[in-house]
Amino acid sequence: MSITTKDGILKVLTAFNPWWKTGAVHSSFAKRYKRFAYYEATRRLDQSDLKRTVVLTGARRVGKTTIQYQIIDALLKKGIPPQKIVFISLDHPMLKLSGFNDILECYHENVYAYKDVYYFFDEIQYASDWDKWLKTIYDLQPDTHMVATGSASPALVKGGAESGAGRWSIIQVPTLSFYEYCALIGVDDVELDDAVRPTSFAALTQQQRAQVMLKLAAVQNHFIRYLQVGGFPELALSDNDLMAQQIMREDVVDKVLKKDLPSLYNIRNSTELERIFLYLCYVSSEIVSIDAISKELNGVSRPTVENYIRYLESANLIYLSYPVELGGKKVLKSSPKIYIADAAIRNAVLMDDDILANPEEMGKVVETSVYKHVAAFYYQRATRIGYYRGGRRNKEIDIVVDYPNIKNILIEVKYREHAAIPDDDAICELSGNAVASIIVTKRADDFGLQDTPGGKKLIRMPAFAFLYLLGHAEKHGYRGSD
Repeated sequence: MSITTKDGILKVLTAFNPWWKTGAVHSSFAKRYKRFAYYEATRRLDQSDLKRTVVLTGARRVGKTTIQYQIIDALLKKGIPPQKIVFISLDHPMLKLSGFNDILECYHENVYAYKDVYYFFDEIQYASDWDKWLKTIYDLQPDTHMVATGSASPALVKGGAESGAGRWSIIQVPTLSFYEYCALIGVDDVELDDAVRPTSFAALTQQQRAQVMLKLAAVQNHFIRYLQVGGFPELALSDNDLMAQQIMREDVVDKVLKKDLPSLYNIRNSTELERIFLYLCYVSSEIVSIDAISKELNGVSRPTVENYIRYLESANLIYLSYPVELGGKKVLKSSPKIYIADAAIRNAVLMDDDILANPEEMGKVVETSVYKHVAAFYYQRATRIGYYRGGRRNKEIDIVVDYPNIKNILIEVKYREHAAIPDDDAICELSGNAVASIIVTKRADDFGLQDTPGGKKLIRMPAFAFLYLLGHAEKHGYRGSD
């Protein structure tokens, strides 16, 4: 007996597409709040002069599927017939075991016969030869639109390079920014001039900076909870933080380490993968040696460590930050800094109640969050986000936004009560080669400008303000609003 019949496929598709009967997406699926990525996706999908398939990639529970439902909701409200819209979850056992062609044939034979449709493929990496199918549909069905999601970004990027060149756009959906978190939980948008952003602080007077900081006081009290559980929309809205962290461990981490990655990369024993990820949680924001990890984990081979780090990056659980050259100064051998993709993931995995009271640990948590925000903000631009470490005394700058042929942005995270920056610090010495140099501080009153011996100005700004203003700039860059 075949377990994947056309009747079985049709039942699953009907269950996933209730608007075929109701004409609407249930409000519990199309959430009220829309991520920045929603506006980017709809803009790409609506381009009439340049047809593109939209591929959303990101970690579990960041809202990729919700964005699809929100797009479907918008299409229905614009008058697109419900039967022309099909949502296909390729993570479902029945559909995962079915052929791509069988699923599409079942839909067209029973629901909608024509090819001017809107396909929504969820977790598309589970379909065999998915990239070739997207290419075929794109080439042979010119009136069809497609939106796909996937949790394994390198697989999607590779497929895009090989089959999707000129056909689809990959949009990263990171965990919630601090700005998005505040909007999601109902904190009123701080009324700021559209041009206010971290790098513009230097052009303001100290009085104007003080006025901005006074307005941002409304979001300051939400910053610590954001670091603990705030990166994932559904969990951020929970009123039980301990349960939210447990769900984060089970759904965001355990399912990826024990199910998704073993399935995608044919990993027979996930224990070593779990051990490596736990180790990386401890050292998040530090320069990491592959040999040191191998030695620390009692002989896990170097190739295994390298492969598993690549897999973790593919699942959007970690970021890799590589050194960049500044001012013609050579950098050390290219060992990466590794950041957990969201500070809340690190906290949930380590389950350390003392983190908030430990200055060193809080420094790691905040630097992890700052890096995530910067990487997410610049990912579509022609930049590289890395770090600097070099010179005679191996001085370091935590984060460098590396623009080709343009002066860079330097960021140093000093999340401590007394965040003094000496004149011989690397960010002081190299600020002459930067368009902006920013010190991310802790205290709400630690803001303003700091002079350097070379006559440049360092921008000092508390972490909560830096992250919120970066999100404010991102919103107005996307012009994301209803």
